[in-house]
Amino acid sequence: MGTVFKAYLQLCRPANLPTAAADVLAGLAISGLFGSLAYFEFPNFLNSNLILLVFASVFLYAGGVVLNDVYDFELDKKERPERPIPSGRVAYKNAMVFGYTLLLIGIICAFLVKLECGVVAMALATAILSYDKVAKHHSFLGPLNMGICRGLNLFMGILYVNQLDNWLYALIPVVFIFAVTLISREEVHGKNKLNIVFAGLLYTLVIGAVIVLNYFYGLNEGVSYLFFIVLFAFMVFLPLIRAYVKNTPQNIKKSVKAGVLSIVLLDAAMAVGFTSIAYGIAILLLLPLSILLAKKFAVT
Repeated sequence: MGTVFKAYLQLCRPANLPTAAADVLAGLAISGLFGSLAYFEFPNFLNSNLILLVFASVFLYAGGVVLNDVYDFELDKKERPERPIPSGRVAYKNAMVFGYTLLLIGIICAFLVKLECGVVAMALATAILSYDKVAKHHSFLGPLNMGICRGLNLFMGILYVNQLDNWLYALIPVVFIFAVTLISREEVHGKNKLNIVFAGLLYTLVIGAVIVLNYFYGLNEGVSYLFFIVLFAFMVFLPLIRAYVKNTPQNIKKSVKAGVLSIVLLDAAMAVGFTSIAYGIAILLLLPLSILLAKKFAVT
C-alpha cells in the first residue's frame, strides 16, 4: 500500500466506517422497510437507493473525521505527532480539501436518494462541522454534538419511508455516543473515573431504552433482539470496568474503541425489533470487518 494512500486512508478512520453504515441500515429497518421479512430471511440490499444511502453515511462520517484532524492540527503536533497531518505525510490544505469533498459527496448521495434524506444529510454535515470546529472543546457540548451526529445518521435511514412515528430511536445513539465521547475525555492523560461511572449509567439507560422502545414500537413480537443486547452489554461493559479499575490512557483508549465498534451491535438490536433476525446478523457482519480494520488503523 502506497505511503500517501495509506496516510489518507488513516485520516478516514476505516475501522469506524462500517459502524456508520450500520446506523443507516438500522434506520431503514426501523422505518418498516423490511418488516415483511420472514424470521431467517435475509434482505435484498441490491437496491441503488439503499446503496447510495449507505455511501452517503460513510462519506459523511469519513469527511467528519478527516476534518476533525484538520482542526486538531496544532494540538496533534504536541499530543499525536504521528498522525498523518502533523507528521507531514498529508499536507494541511490537501487534508482540508479532502475532508470537505467527502462531506459534499455524502450530501449529494443522500439527495439522489430522496429530498428528505438530503436535508438530513445537510443537517448532519452542519453538526459534524460544529463538532470539529467548536463543540469538541466543550466538556458537555462536545459529547452531545457527537451524539447528535450519530442520531441524525440513524434518522436519515428512518426517513427513507417517512416513518416519523419512530423518531425516538434516533435519541438512543445520541445518548450512547455522548457516553463514549465522555470516556474519551482525558484519553491521553488518564484519570477520568467520574466520567467512566457516568458513562456506565448512560450505557444502562441505552439498554433499557432499546428494550422499552422495541416493546412498544417494534413490529417483531419476539425477543430475538435481546441476543444482540447481551453481546452489546458484554462488549461495552467489560473494557469500561477495566478502564475504571486501572485508569490508564491505554485502558481508556480500549474502552473508547469498544464503544465505537459496538455501535454495530446496538444498531442490530434496534433493527431486529422491526425485522428478521437474519437482518440483524447482516448488520452484525460489519463488526468483524471493523475489528479487522481496527488492527491496522486507529479508531480514535
